[in-house]
Amino acid sequence: MSSSIQDQFPLAQALEAIVGEQIPDIVKGQPTSLMDDVTPVTAELIKYWFQEDYVQLRPANFHAGQRAAILHIIYAHEVLKAPNLEYLYRQIATDALLSGDTLGEVTRKQNGHPKYAAKMATGTGKTWVLNALLIWQYLNSREYPDDQRFTSNFLLVAPGLIVYDRLLDSFLGKERDGERDFEASDIFLNQEIFIPDNYRDQVFGFVKASVVTKTDIGKKVTGSGLIAVTNWHLLAGVEDPDFVPETDAPGTDIDAKAAIESFFPISPGLNAGNSLDVLDRKHLRGGPLEWLKDLPSLMVFNDEAHHIHSIKKGQQVDEVEWQKSLTEIASTKGHRFIQVDFSATPYNEVGAGAKKGLKYFPHIVVDFDLKEAMRSGLVKSLALDKRKEIAAMPLDFSAERDARGKVIGLSPGQRTMLRAGLTKLSMLESSFENVDPDKHPKLMIVCEDTSVTGFVEEFLHSEGLAKEDVLTVDSNRKGEMSQAEWTVTRERLFDVDRHRTPKVIVSVLMLREGFDVNNIAVIVPLRSSQAPILLEQLIGRGLRLMWRGDDQIDEMKRETRRRIANKLEPDNYFDVLFIVEHPAFSRFYDELMAEGLAGEVGDETETRTTATGDLEVVELREGFEEFDFHVPMMVRDREEELKTPILDPYRLPRSRVPFSDAKMFVGKGDRFVSVDAQTKTQFGDYRVDGGVMSATGYNDFLARLTIRITEALGGTRAEMTPSAKKYNALAAFPMLQTFRPQLLGWIDTYIRNRFFGQVIDPLADENWRVLLTDMITNELAGNIASALVRSLTQEVVTIAEVNYRSLSEVPAISVRASSCVEVAKCIYPKLPVPTHGGGLERKFLEWANNDTYIEALCKISEYKHTFLQRPYLKADGMPARYSPDFLVRTEEMIYVVETKADSALSDINVQRKQAAAIAWCEQINDLEPSQRSHRRWAYVLVGEQAVAGSIAGNERASELLDRTRLRTKEEEEAQQQIW
Repeated sequence: MSSSIQDQFPLAQALEAIVGEQIPDIVKGQPTSLMDDVTPVTAELIKYWFQEDYVQLRPANFHAGQRAAILHIIYAHEVLKAPNLEYLYRQIATDALLSGDTLGEVTRKQNGHPKYAAKMATGTGKTWVLNALLIWQYLNSREYPDDQRFTSNFLLVAPGLIVYDRLLDSFLGKERDGERDFEASDIFLNQEIFIPDNYRDQVFGFVKASVVTKTDIGKKVTGSGLIAVTNWHLLAGVEDPDFVPETDAPGTDIDAKAAIESFFPISPGLNAGNSLDVLDRKHLRGGPLEWLKDLPSLMVFNDEAHHIHSIKKGQQVDEVEWQKSLTEIASTKGHRFIQVDFSATPYNEVGAGAKKGLKYFPHIVVDFDLKEAMRSGLVKSLALDKRKEIAAMPLDFSAERDARGKVIGLSPGQRTMLRAGLTKLSMLESSFENVDPDKHPKLMIVCEDTSVTGFVEEFLHSEGLAKEDVLTVDSNRKGEMSQAEWTVTRERLFDVDRHRTPKVIVSVLMLREGFDVNNIAVIVPLRSSQAPILLEQLIGRGLRLMWRGDDQIDEMKRETRRRIANKLEPDNYFDVLFIVEHPAFSRFYDELMAEGLAGEVGDETETRTTATGDLEVVELREGFEEFDFHVPMMVRDREEELKTPILDPYRLPRSRVPFSDAKMFVGKGDRFVSVDAQTKTQFGDYRVDGGVMSATGYNDFLARLTIRITEALGGTRAEMTPSAKKYNALAAFPMLQTFRPQLLGWIDTYIRNRFFGQVIDPLADENWRVLLTDMITNELAGNIASALVRSLTQEVVTIAEVNYRSLSEVPAISVRASSCVEVAKCIYPKLPVPTHGGGLERKFLEWANNDTYIEALCKISEYKHTFLQRPYLKADGMPARYSPDFLVRTEEMIYVVETKADSALSDINVQRKQAAAIAWCEQINDLEPSQRSHRRWAYVLVGEQAVAGSIAGNERASELLDRTRLRTKEEEEAQQQIW
């Protein structure tokens, strides 16, 4: 971080030094001072959000910038317990108080409470951070209600209607036909990211019961807290026009007297302004502010917070009305009022001319800017569309106006820019259509004011676009849109990603914030403003990623970033945002290009670059059915039942101890212990000491012995216990009670007529007591149990119910012409291999493809063949999932193949994957042969040396697979017997 950056963000730098060095240990699950200093609830959340054991279970997670924002705020607030901004500076950034006017700034009244700002680039997921912080506060407040660091009252403030609706979407779900579906909300759809399992019901219940819209603040009764969502107008105390006025800082044109009146009661008078009906209206307006002021604690999230802070009028620094209201609400709460601001541009412009500069907010605790987001691939790469005709034309980028300043048409420069944008859009549409027909790139046109939008629409139609191809998000001369107009527009606007039309979106400033769609691929800026905030906001509308979930495209996007960093033109246009060059943006462009974050794209006639690079979409080959794999998926296991056992007591072995000797042992009162280790191991000491030896009579002995044998054979209640009480508890739920009456009869017959080699009467002269000796009891139980096991056979009642998933369910995959293998025995004619480090996969595919014993093979797409992902337990006991690399079919076998570098073969988690894969194959092998295409399944782990050695020895791939497949224990024993 440069010295200038350090000066701009002293808190962010200090927190990064403290927290940043602990993050690797947090990720690994190692102890850290931060984890020791937070509450158990916070520690559990941090582990769930960031520890790699949990992260690896999810397809999506917080990125590094989001993680830093969450941890920095948690550390500053929960660990340092900062009651205000000055205290936070004195704890971690004392030196910064000595520079400039920092001390005076941080001690102002508006900074007299906990206050944090997250500087995060557009498109990097500020709302996810907001959700995480809200959950952190709520769960801690619920668990520790007396801890004043936490609250369950939240106020979310938006700068305008678009962000307001986005926040409601996040918590309540998108609105369709006037209804909101909670299960379509961000917090529900991303529950695996935000909320540990054991807290989900609590959080969902809280959100559904506590969200309050701007019209219901102060009116709706909630239970354990509230989540109030509003836009800034309510806090400014003026009539809500339902959108942001077209000013650089909302609130600058608000009458101070009107703002003051929003806080103080007005007495009825005789003039019209103080009539009762007017007062009623003013009371309803001021009511929410007073209600918020009366809350004992509150956390405020200001989205797009660059609107909120002070503005400069001459030499006077004034607060905008939004901040004034928050300061007033905070005045009753002290450190129990917590303010968190989010903005990609958290600064004010100060000075003029050559002295014009940026004044950053003093409470910025994390800096994750656009440049870092671009380097990390979290947003689109940026390319400037520089064309010959634009470079040669005069700078007439403003609309043509008459002598009175009225717009009378578009300038030639504007028309040329629009044609350039349409040409680029058409090229992207035709190219992307071949890769994914559901991806619809869009062109966004930002006009200088609302009087120009009609001329832009007219020009677009003259260029051949139909009415449904163009969506104009227009407004009246004040930059306002009525609720009725907005309701009609919003559903089309926020669904543009899913539909082919509209192709072009035309706006002035309404879409500069909160317009969170992914498919904006081209921007034509017709505005002449050079305000840095506006420039970054406009580019931010198109930064969100359009292409996700394809490993080949992801690799190509990484190459694009490398080429741009090396001052080379991109060789593909996946997730590249094109800005048709405008002279007002030149300084902003130059800064990005100097750091290797923006590239230039020349005239289409001079470049060979195609939008999709060397990416090919490979569809199923003709006759793919011959090479398809149909994978059994268990719906219900087969059901089996025990056949009625048949036991002939007269065929059982005789006792090794004659009856007369046994009788003598009992008569002497000797105490015996078991010497038969085998039977004692099988049945356990407790069968004698805890149960049988405490029998009170012969019938009781028979009942206890019967239970012991059936329990042992059942396999679930054979715990060792010397306690008769424990024995009774275990025997309360017998496993084989259906057969116990027959078994008891067989035991009685065996004792009376066979066991001692003579007929005895157990009840005469207490003869049954000989059975209580350890040796006799174990022998008796062992003989009966062994015979019973031999007689018990399973009979299949119903076979397993199986569904089949086919690899051909994925009709097409992406490959790169420069890194793929042509195969003849696959449902796809080509299979991808990694550009870097894919030598083993390529070698194996080419080798297997030439083996005539192999009937079919396929590489598994981790992103698309998700039904083949297998669960396993890692070495640390955490669950995880993995995808095998290949499926290979021969006449008798189907191999689940994983290729690994030799250095990874001994890794403990690789071995655990083996165990899980073997269990999966065994489960399939237990099916009826007809349910598994009369083939057995086997798992094979092959390394580089094994493949290279087999190829060198002219061995077939199928021979290596059969030789190295991991066999079950039964198969290994059978093979040993053969040899």
